[in-house]
Amino acid sequence: MSTCSVADNSGDTAAAIDCLIAQQAKDHASLDTFYHIFAAALVFFMQAGFAMLCAGSVRAKNAKNIMLKNLLDACGAALGFYALGWGFAYGGQDADKTTFIGDYDFFLHANVDGHHAFFFQFAFAATAATIVAGTIAERCSMVAYLCYSTILTAFTYPIVAHAIWSKSGFLSAFNNDPLFGSGVVDFAGSGVVHLTGGVSALLAALVLGPRMGRFYDDKGEVLNPPKEMPGHSTALQMLGTFILWTGWYGFNPGSTLGISYDGAAEVASLSAVTTTIAAASGCVTAMATRYFASDPLARQYDLTAAMNGALGGLVGITAGCSVVQPWAAVPIGAIAGLVYLGASNLLIKLRIDDTVDAVPVHMANGIWGLIAVGLFCDPELKNAAYGSKHGGLFYGEGTLLGAECVCILFIVGWVTVVMGPFFMMLRKLGWFRVSIEDELVGLDVSKHGGSAYELAENKDSQKQAYSDFIKNADDNAL
Repeated sequence: MSTCSVADNSGDTAAAIDCLIAQQAKDHASLDTFYHIFAAALVFFMQAGFAMLCAGSVRAKNAKNIMLKNLLDACGAALGFYALGWGFAYGGQDADKTTFIGDYDFFLHANVDGHHAFFFQFAFAATAATIVAGTIAERCSMVAYLCYSTILTAFTYPIVAHAIWSKSGFLSAFNNDPLFGSGVVDFAGSGVVHLTGGVSALLAALVLGPRMGRFYDDKGEVLNPPKEMPGHSTALQMLGTFILWTGWYGFNPGSTLGISYDGAAEVASLSAVTTTIAAASGCVTAMATRYFASDPLARQYDLTAAMNGALGGLVGITAGCSVVQPWAAVPIGAIAGLVYLGASNLLIKLRIDDTVDAVPVHMANGIWGLIAVGLFCDPELKNAAYGSKHGGLFYGEGTLLGAECVCILFIVGWVTVVMGPFFMMLRKLGWFRVSIEDELVGLDVSKHGGSAYELAENKDSQKQAYSDFIKNADDNAL
């Protein structure tokens, strides 16, 4: 018999009511914890999506390498965020104070907010790190990958998370004295996760340089047009896209951080709807634009544009999924599709090699997602999600748009200051890029004992082919 039943049978009605209230609070806490863990698991499952998308986007000779790097992303993020990242991001937060960095709960020694909170935030940190993997695929060394994955999740990303999501952050909407009276609205991380990862990816691509033969020939002359290096498996790319889309339902609705408190269910439901609409809008817009912008005599339906348009729409809606009306998700997603196409074309013109177009999807649309909040934020919906009414420019207010722009400048500036010199240091040490021989023959054979698909007769013949290649490396490379 429960304690509440005993109190009720004893005739002490007040005690019984108090007991029932306490039990209800425990039930709500348990429900919120389960919801939090389930949402975090969906976000973590996005690692599989990134792995499949990256594997399909690289050439077959590098499939093993990129999948291992995606696996190590999760491992490096777990250790780095556990040791330092969580404490820097959320340690010692106080809504009455404004701090630049957290200073408490390293190694989860105090477990202030519960293990479920750490697990959820770790999954977000791992997502930010894995964005970089695809951009510099097929030429980045394993040592460099482990180094930047750890520094990104242990230090760079946590400072951004602290500024925007911690109660003590100077950009936080949860601080008692928020920026411009509203603070920054980035509900699920267009800025915190995607812009941070996207800027890191751009810096890495700039420092590392393009793949051999992508923009320059063997003599160093510019190729016009650049050489196409398509991925080896459209099926893996599509699988990865759908896994990522599914994971976004943990990313966005899960950012309510609970489901039992008043209004949480409606906020989560709205987030799921706007997420769906924006992805669909981005997909259709990007595909249709690519189709009608191509030669009328050779028009084709571009699957890559469709997939990345959908992902761009998902990134674009992430910041405002809980504070915009469903109709607003249509233009947000559509513009995200156009932003992706424009940014992708710009990278090619600038001869910046992004293997999976992660910079257009995550960086460019991370910026658009924050701006979109400043334009489309509905004051009533913001009040439901954040407890304060500050609408977007289309609702007659401009302060929120100003806060979002400050957020963009801060993220771009902070990540550039930290990750730019870090990548240059890796290059100076000779750790960043694999050798010419390894890149040309493929990283699976040179680093992982053979092809992912066993295309050669057996592993011994693969190794022999690599040995023969090394003997003639100078002739092949020149």
